[in-house]
Amino acid sequence: MATPCTQCVFPEKTDRREKPRLSLTLSVPQPILTLDDLKRIAAYEAVEFVESGMVVGLGTGSTAKHAVARIAELLHEGKLKNIVGIPTSKTTEAQALALGIPLSDLDRHPFVDLAIDGADEVDPQLNLVKGRGGSLYREKRVESVSRRFIVIADETKVVEKLGESGGHAVPVEVARFGWNVTLERLRTLFESSGCVAKLRSNGGGEPFLTDNMNYIVDLYFRNGVAYLQATSDAIKRQIGVVEHGLFLDMATTVIIAGRLGVTVKNNLRANLPLLSSED
Repeated sequence: MATPCTQCVFPEKTDRREKPRLSLTLSVPQPILTLDDLKRIAAYEAVEFVESGMVVGLGTGSTAKHAVARIAELLHEGKLKNIVGIPTSKTTEAQALALGIPLSDLDRHPFVDLAIDGADEVDPQLNLVKGRGGSLYREKRVESVSRRFIVIADETKVVEKLGESGGHAVPVEVARFGWNVTLERLRTLFESSGCVAKLRSNGGGEPFLTDNMNYIVDLYFRNGVAYLQATSDAIKRQIGVVEHGLFLDMATTVIIAGRLGVTVKNNLRANLPLLSSED
């Protein structure tokens, strides 16, 4: 009769079939960039071109304000020194003073090393519509004497043809005296192209006033501006016109921030200011 072995150890029965493994793919949510984020990205990229000792044109608007803030930050950190700012509006002047940026004007600094400003529209040839915020004359005055003019914008400002982004105007700053005559001359000038001319109001029914105490006539082109240089010249020939918002061949560099990255384009055709031998 067999007796049970008390020394033997029998392994437990196991199921050798591989059990299916649960594979999980975890996706890390990407941050959603707002338009203001894109504006800040473009502005910070432009400020990388600013060097100590420069005279810098400080632009105006929702994109340019980020560049002004960044320049002030670098000044306070000691990474930039001896910067002189030339503001393009009273709003920018107030911001820069509040942030501690030393300011001057074109009387003392008739040439600017670098200007940074936003744009309302940018076409494939890097021509611009600017000044819908009302600062077009001072912007063009400063940027026309800049050795380098860097435009910063988010991807929504890129258009195929200037003036065709529905409902958006080409602004024209006009003298208050005889403004209605000037408006009618502008309307008649482009009537055949379906242009509508309107005096800009401040929202309270009163005419909008620029920093120069002028009015603005907004030109709405039905199909955009067909002949840029001819249109620019025709507007400037009208008595009563101070300046318009077509900035043609002025930008030397355009920085566009989009959700897929930053694009930097250089304009070899840009009209640079004539510098004196002393500069």
